[in-house]
Amino acid sequence: MNKETEMDLLTAAHEADLAYKRSFACCEERAWGHLFWNTDNPTYYDANHADILNLPPAHTMSAIIAEVIRFYREKGIIPRFYLYQTEKLQPFIDQLAAAGFAYEPFDMPVQQWSGTLASVAQHPDIAIERVTDGNYQDALLVECSIQEFGGKEVREKAFETEFAQSAFCHYLLRWRGEPVSVAAIFTHGGHMRVESVATLEAYRGQGLIGHLLRHIQQEFVRQGGKALWVYPVNQTVEKVYQKYGFHTVGSLTVGHAYLEGKGIKEIRGE
Repeated sequence: MNKETEMDLLTAAHEADLAYKRSFACCEERAWGHLFWNTDNPTYYDANHADILNLPPAHTMSAIIAEVIRFYREKGIIPRFYLYQTEKLQPFIDQLAAAGFAYEPFDMPVQQWSGTLASVAQHPDIAIERVTDGNYQDALLVECSIQEFGGKEVREKAFETEFAQSAFCHYLLRWRGEPVSVAAIFTHGGHMRVESVATLEAYRGQGLIGHLLRHIQQEFVRQGGKALWVYPVNQTVEKVYQKYGFHTVGSLTVGHAYLEGKGIKEIRGE
């Protein structure tokens, strides 16, 4: 991928990410980035962090870090940063380390659906339904049971907020009537992003995710979407999506800096 394409990808991904986070968090823009917060769900990392895309001037770095610490401390929230283009932000990362922040880097693959429907065999024991008021509790049960999502403390409130937003559409997969898998689509400007894909641990390894992804692909076609994206959390998940019609178009370097608590990798069990 050439540099121009990489920058276009980064810009599009970051804009979609901003819209995604604004759907469930308050946001204030700064010259150096953004502040996101949701005091109703303070341990939900995606809703409570400072966002930086470009390297700030050297003489402002200490002041930015101090501002972020003060801002979140006043709200009773652990200060944290999400950093993009980390290869360009090393001086700022060094300043964060000096201020006592722990840091973890990620390589985030970006995948787009090729247009070929996921190849899965129809199964009489599988049923997929859109989440509505009628099956909300069943979907919530699955959402809150996925430890990688942060558990009940985080996901219960986050799911409630997302469900109330028209930009989100959640799906529930049942196996022999039991709710076992979930997934969602977030739509922004005709672009759709696959989110919150997971299966209860006891039902993993059976290819249920493929059925959900095929259903989402069919919905994307029905709605006439422009592009269907997914951001796998690691290479193992990346290979799963490749199996079901998504191809990797690039990779973004991101980082998570936090003053206290657990890292994202620890929560995911990595």
